[in-house]
Amino acid sequence: MKKLYHPRYVEMGSQFVEGIGILVDGGNIAQVGPVAELAASHPDATCVDWGRYAVLPGTVNAHNHSFQSLLRGIAADEPFLVWRDEALYRYAPCLDAQMIYNGALFAFAEMMLAGVTTVADFFYIHDNGTENDEAVIQAAKDLGIRFVMARTMYDWPGAPKSYQERIEDAVRRTRELAVKYQGDAMVAIHPAPHSPHAASPEMIQAGHRLAQELGTPYHIHVAEEMFEVEEILQNHAVRPVHFLDKLGVLDESMIAIHLVWLADDEIQLLGKRKASLAYCPSSNMFLADGITKIPELLHSGVRICLGTDGACSNNRISVFEEMRMTSLLQKVRTLDATSIRATDTYGMGTHAAGEILRLPIGKLEPGYRADFVAIDLDDLSLHPCAPDLLLAHVVYSMQPTAIKRVVVGGQEVVRDGELQMVSNARVRKAVTEVQERFAQVTSVT
Repeated sequence: MKKLYHPRYVEMGSQFVEGIGILVDGGNIAQVGPVAELAASHPDATCVDWGRYAVLPGTVNAHNHSFQSLLRGIAADEPFLVWRDEALYRYAPCLDAQMIYNGALFAFAEMMLAGVTTVADFFYIHDNGTENDEAVIQAAKDLGIRFVMARTMYDWPGAPKSYQERIEDAVRRTRELAVKYQGDAMVAIHPAPHSPHAASPEMIQAGHRLAQELGTPYHIHVAEEMFEVEEILQNHAVRPVHFLDKLGVLDESMIAIHLVWLADDEIQLLGKRKASLAYCPSSNMFLADGITKIPELLHSGVRICLGTDGACSNNRISVFEEMRMTSLLQKVRTLDATSIRATDTYGMGTHAAGEILRLPIGKLEPGYRADFVAIDLDDLSLHPCAPDLLLAHVVYSMQPTAIKRVVVGGQEVVRDGELQMVSNARVRKAVTEVQERFAQVTSVT
């Protein structure tokens, strides 16, 4: 069924334009143009009057760990390794498939209410199979969010057993999931060797080879903490980016996460090899990781998208929030208000992410998925209200109260703060169920 959306403004090329309609046919955008012309040429389309709204592409959360939403508030204000051991390593071993489903339901629901329409979940509690992976995928399908599983490949023996896989098992299981969901417009599977710290060189190379085979990017944490850089220097006599280049995996298929502790020649090499970055500024601040050099990476040619990271290291999961944090953090780091602009960070959270993930998302153009967000022009956070001010407002001042409608694949999945496919109450109940299980774990540890 065709639908013709008629908002007050539509974002086009970082400008908000009046009098434009969006024609949706199935799950895709069929046409964008003057609303009167579209209405005349498509009389069979159902008209959706959104006169009090501005419409922009849904945001893309390019890096998240959904199960970590269940751990929000645990080990807050602690150093990275204490946080890791007291939150992730303490609780992850008790998570079964139902609890993981509940955590994903919680994480994705909160994102959708904040205007996220696609999420890449860097998921690593496999427990020697794919049942937990399928639980996360099912949560995404139940809610209606577009989903990329960055299926983590992890063989460091210091991690919980439920994280670890043999190389051949990690490759086989990831491939099987990719084949199963091939052709599913709502689900994509990408390999994700965890990091040079938690994945062996052979595991990293296997993940890269699998990405080449599948025609996808691959995801990997790189240089988040200084201890990781020191460890690679000690073991391999080179810094992380040079180490990955020596392995033959530094190319346009790499989506590196974090990239905090880089030397200047690493920045230049990343650009030369056409790698990408999923940047998580709030998480880096929360864990006291450091500050990634975003303007320098952009100048070198690195493409950048935004992620929230897990909700126990942020602790919000809004990409609009990450747009603001990216801009403010880089301005204060460089002491230059012009070092990065609202148009830059807005693009990182929308169309740049689509390009990096190799998905037709992040733009309101024909042929792209019908994933978009309607914001309420009556919301005070968008005032003074004028089309030439709206983009700056979206990045710097907009509050979640402004997000009224979220559409994914042509289906309305959020309306006035309420999820449409799974109730808000059901999500709250899911979290409570896991809290009760955690209370049992705490009482015996």
